[in-house]
Amino acid sequence: MPLLDFPPGDNATDTIINGVHFNLTTLRDWNYQYYSNQTVSNGTWDWCMIMAEPWTPTRILANGTFMNSTWCYTPTHPMGPRASVGMAFAVVFGIGIVLSLVNLDRHGRLHLPIEKRFYPVGRRWQWYFSIIACALAVAGLISNVDVDRMFLPELPVVFVSFFWYLIQMAAMAIVWESVRHWGSWMERQFIDADPFSLPEDGRRYRFELLIPLVFYAFLFLNFFLVFPRNWGPIQLQRSPEQTLLEAIPAATELRLKLGSFALFFAWIIVLISLRHTINEYLPRNRGLLNRSIGIIKLTPLRLHLLIFLSLVVVAYQAFVPWSWENSPMNINGNVAAIYLGGFLPSLLIVYVNIVAGFMRPNEDQELIRQRRRRGAEHDAQLRITKKPTWWRRAELAAAGPRPDQAQPLNPSTGPNTVEMGAMQRPNSNGSSNGSELPSPNPSRPRPDFEAYAGKSDRRRNERTMAAVAGMLFPTSDNGADYARRRAELMMDGPAPPPYRDNGDGRRQPSERSNSAASMASPAQQPKSMLDV
Repeated sequence: MPLLDFPPGDNATDTIINGVHFNLTTLRDWNYQYYSNQTVSNGTWDWCMIMAEPWTPTRILANGTFMNSTWCYTPTHPMGPRASVGMAFAVVFGIGIVLSLVNLDRHGRLHLPIEKRFYPVGRRWQWYFSIIACALAVAGLISNVDVDRMFLPELPVVFVSFFWYLIQMAAMAIVWESVRHWGSWMERQFIDADPFSLPEDGRRYRFELLIPLVFYAFLFLNFFLVFPRNWGPIQLQRSPEQTLLEAIPAATELRLKLGSFALFFAWIIVLISLRHTINEYLPRNRGLLNRSIGIIKLTPLRLHLLIFLSLVVVAYQAFVPWSWENSPMNINGNVAAIYLGGFLPSLLIVYVNIVAGFMRPNEDQELIRQRRRRGAEHDAQLRITKKPTWWRRAELAAAGPRPDQAQPLNPSTGPNTVEMGAMQRPNSNGSSNGSELPSPNPSRPRPDFEAYAGKSDRRRNERTMAAVAGMLFPTSDNGADYARRRAELMMDGPAPPPYRDNGDGRRQPSERSNSAASMASPAQQPKSMLDV
């Protein structure tokens, strides 16, 4: 920035700036210098004072401090056209955030089970990038207020430039995800009608797997060419000479020009993906002319608009490094060109996607509708007429009750009847209001038991479990019963009959040890082997 000599004063140690006297000796002792943009600084960032009216300090102290001074990087100017238009755009982008969230809920909600080949996040990416683009735009456009109001430009112009390049990337990602998801939606409709029509292998599957990687490779190439650089010189626009030496070379360097070419190749990938979708999932046309016409006719209108607007985004980003006057990095640039070419295409991309989202139904609901339509067509082919639900109710009402139809339970109609006779649930005292069901075995009386008269099944189960537990695991409460049962088990029973091993028993099988003859005969003595 060019330096100026201090204006002359009343004597050799005095200088007059905008009608205020300052001690020239003190200014020189503290290395203050007077610049052409009407500021005084000693080369440090925090010791820079505005000398222009009406912010001129009143005096300087011996320690180098100015009285009633204003810092150079203070917002002193009113909002200009750049800030006013930027705030209007920021409001519209802010509304876009809300509408994108509504569409995210509308199209991201699930009405069918998740399929392995079509994850829900695939149809949500376009809305994620819409929200990101709107948020970046709001942050960058609000910074335009300080670009207009700062006495000397500083970080706000860097923020505007930084966020503007990010908006371009997010807008291209919106277009890509819209085109890619349209192809995925075409594929899903094919598979829903015939699951074996499109296998998960082959050239088509590999192409759809790799082409997103190619697109994002070019998109990140644009990022790495544009962003990893020194953004500091962009704010050095504090004088015409400094702008020419520092800011313009930084805003028109080779990396920015190459980055726009990377973005253009990403746009070409979008066209290739669109052509692949039409070729694979829509009727094919013969001939180059017919195919070109088919691409135009078969592509939805929203994709036509998105692709055209994305081309404008790429063209303006390529134009900016060659034209400093129309660059968003220029604090005194052409406001109409900056907003019409730099921000309006991205805004239209967001809103075209939003309007199309409100016009389209949820994909799961659309699949349900298509399944119902196919079911109706199949019924028509099989000559199956599906009657409305009220038809059967009217038919039953006209026919009257059938003899085999179960009658409703009503206590006033009498006891429940079964084939063997009438029966009723016993009361708590064991009696019944009606006749009881006869026992299938009259010779064997029924065991006496005390029925639980309550209505709680849980309490009934607890009483049953307690009774069984008392029988299996006796405790001290029924110790007498336990001792009695143990004594009975330990008592000796009758002696077993004597062992008899003689030939009569083997020769006469009819004679048994329990017969009367064997009981009357004396016990036989076993013989020794020496007697044989």
